[in-house]
Amino acid sequence: MITPLRFLQLCVLSIVLPTTSATTASASMLSGGEDGLHAEILRDEAVARLNQLGKVSDADGYLERTFMSPASVRAASLIRAWMEDAGLTTWVDYMGNVHGRVEGLNASAEALLIGSHLDTVVDAGIFDGSLGIISAISALKVLKSNGTLTNLIRPVEVIAFSDEEGVRFQSTFLGSAAVAGILPVSALQISDKSGVNVQDALRENSIAITEENLFRLKYDPQSVWGYIEVHIEQGPVLEWVGFPLGVVKGIAGQTRLKITVRGTQGHAGTVPMSLRQDPMAASAELIILLESLCKSPKDFLSYDGHCNDSTVESLSNSLVCTVGEISTWPSASNVIPGQVTFTVDLRAMDDMGREAALYELSNRMYEICERRSVSCIIERKHDANAVISDSELTSELKFAANAALKRITGEIQDEVPVLMSGAGHDAMAMSHLTKVGMLFVRCRGGVSHSPAEHVLDDDVWAAGILSQEQGKSTEDLAHVLAELAKSHSLDDKYCSPFAELLLWLKNLTREEEMIELQ
Repeated sequence: MITPLRFLQLCVLSIVLPTTSATTASASMLSGGEDGLHAEILRDEAVARLNQLGKVSDADGYLERTFMSPASVRAASLIRAWMEDAGLTTWVDYMGNVHGRVEGLNASAEALLIGSHLDTVVDAGIFDGSLGIISAISALKVLKSNGTLTNLIRPVEVIAFSDEEGVRFQSTFLGSAAVAGILPVSALQISDKSGVNVQDALRENSIAITEENLFRLKYDPQSVWGYIEVHIEQGPVLEWVGFPLGVVKGIAGQTRLKITVRGTQGHAGTVPMSLRQDPMAASAELIILLESLCKSPKDFLSYDGHCNDSTVESLSNSLVCTVGEISTWPSASNVIPGQVTFTVDLRAMDDMGREAALYELSNRMYEICERRSVSCIIERKHDANAVISDSELTSELKFAANAALKRITGEIQDEVPVLMSGAGHDAMAMSHLTKVGMLFVRCRGGVSHSPAEHVLDDDVWAAGILSQEQGKSTEDLAHVLAELAKSHSLDDKYCSPFAELLLWLKNLTREEEMIELQ
């Protein structure tokens, strides 16, 4: 059985290693290594690191790590040490992202970026974000142990992004958006609940972010080959179909709103019901409206030039809305609130449909507030359009997964699932910089953003790496790599990183030495 991590390793090898090195390293990965070192790295050490990182928290009794918090800084230091242990050159940028890079044979070649986020939600699980970071570091550590890390034909860079969840500042993707060059300067002035803004939070940790430094964080698109992210599915599909991994074809667009409803504060016992301007009661009606619209968008949206049948049908299958946070002032049991604030998280696969739903929701919210004689302020705090994974990269990942599963298990497998992601990921921001591909790992019950979040060791690391796959011959490996390369032309050696592998495979029986890709 191939695990998600080892599948990622095969993909990394095929992209970045010259053929001779790829043969040696891939064969060793498939066999698990005679001395068992790889099992120790890919399973035992990696799982231990996930658990260790899961204990780095700002809270007692549960996991919480938000942007530039003390726990976040400690986690960044830990991850940086693991990167250096894998032989990577490391640094922390002006947005607190942790980078680990190996240049390989050609430092000027386009780099493969692999990453995920180190921050968490409140009361989080240990796999969300951390899995993608640690799996990438472990993959490169195996190459170091094989002596092939310096033979990469292109640079490989692992990035642990400082903020994806957006818990502290209600603005997601601070880390990856900065690298992609889409983070506006105004984001530096966004404040948390304590009045500390993003710029202050960075300065408190000796990171002197300025407008100029923010612009300098953007990577040159010409210097990047692509971005790959491994992430838990955060849903039940893979578990339901019985597959350890799936390929992601796209990510839903999302909008976050902050709704502020203001009324008249008063005594709970003396103000008649008919004379109240109660923002809590109004908010309750607004939340019920949101739920009704998202459950049955067809009942609310009109069919016109901006919202056709296909758009409404897409919303019916993908629109989800959540009120995850609500607060009142003055928040006393015997006081009619003067103000209620709550958040709205709205997601859909269709961007036009998402905008149509937001337009209808806003209009109806204002009508309710006017009827109840309260004021209503709707602020858009975050917007991210839906992202479609690069078709060529997605196809390559799927071919690789199918081929590896068939060859390593010795059985004909069903097609590796291709999924849409309802959750947002750093790949959304990185898609503005380069082509992106994602792999999902199944998680128990589809549970995430919870301490109950769990991934089987055998799904993530190299289960049975010694007993099941020892004795794999070079010929067997050649078949696997041939599947990886079979869809690519030889006419232009620059057309695909798999072309060189295919050339080697064609010359394999003659044992001719492959010329490294320039």
